[in-house]
Amino acid sequence: MKKFLLQVLLLPLIAFGQEDSLKNLDVNLSNASYPFEVKYLKLDIQQQSLNMAYMEVKPADDNGRVIVLLHGKNFNGAYWENSVNALAAMGFRVIVPDQVGFGKSSKPTHFQYSFQQLAENTKTLLDTLKVNKVIIIGHSMGGMLATRFALMYPQFTEQLILENPIGLEDYKKFAPYQSIDKNYKNELGQNYEKIKKYQLSNYYDGMWKPSYDRWLNLLAGWTLNKDYPVVAWNAALTSDMVFTQPVVYEFENLQVPTLLIIGTRDRTAIGKTLVPEAVRKTMGQYQLLGKQTQKKIAGSRLVELPGVGHLPHIEAFELFMKALSDFLKTKNNS
Repeated sequence: MKKFLLQVLLLPLIAFGQEDSLKNLDVNLSNASYPFEVKYLKLDIQQQSLNMAYMEVKPADDNGRVIVLLHGKNFNGAYWENSVNALAAMGFRVIVPDQVGFGKSSKPTHFQYSFQQLAENTKTLLDTLKVNKVIIIGHSMGGMLATRFALMYPQFTEQLILENPIGLEDYKKFAPYQSIDKNYKNELGQNYEKIKKYQLSNYYDGMWKPSYDRWLNLLAGWTLNKDYPVVAWNAALTSDMVFTQPVVYEFENLQVPTLLIIGTRDRTAIGKTLVPEAVRKTMGQYQLLGKQTQKKIAGSRLVELPGVGHLPHIEAFELFMKALSDFLKTKNNS
């Protein structure tokens, strides 16, 4: 275990452009590099044809198990690079989709976003790849999607891992609803400085590292493109999905072995800017939310990472992988 972790940690962290300056990125990131070969699945849904991008890495020594990595709202599949390398070294076949509306996947101008639809898209991808059992790992918004997937396809889900998922609380109880039009207007006003300020405050608790720039630039680069309004519109639609479609009330219905990996310094919460300071301080308290959620999911495990923020697999990779690999060894045991 220590040997392969060391090997992964010694990989150059600048594997694909970490130090590149901000550049204009097109809608589907065709001019941005990903760490592994990108393939596309055609989806004929909601009266249109869309492309779902994904990466698939097969191990040299296959253990027969498949892991799917689901990205967060402000990210794409590329940020799983080190995790993919480590899991493949352990013998797992790893599949990393960009959900519709994100990364290199299509950005439709009209689409009814729901976690059910994204879960069904993911299941279609896995069916196409002839996968009949998966371990689902979801980070941030991907944790909400992973939860929905496990609720919809419990017999298909071997294990569920939630890494600092959002949606551990019902944001509608704290913050007022903001229309899609208002979300869109806010998205149109985004730029490098605003995006970094948000991430610095919510994700990293004021502690920025140069290695975070590679993920920031993949978002901020879009704002330089003439077609950025298409990206902004999809971002507004998915923000509405996160706010209006909570999974927090269904954790008790999960029927699969579940692990929560929680960086307790995280303070991410949707709608924090819309509430008074006194309310804002009560939102996104992951040192409390992790414990509360574990109690809701029968037989679940909780690994807390003190001093770690919203992205354990980026901020504290070795700690993240230790918690993950220990759980994966249990295979089908709660």
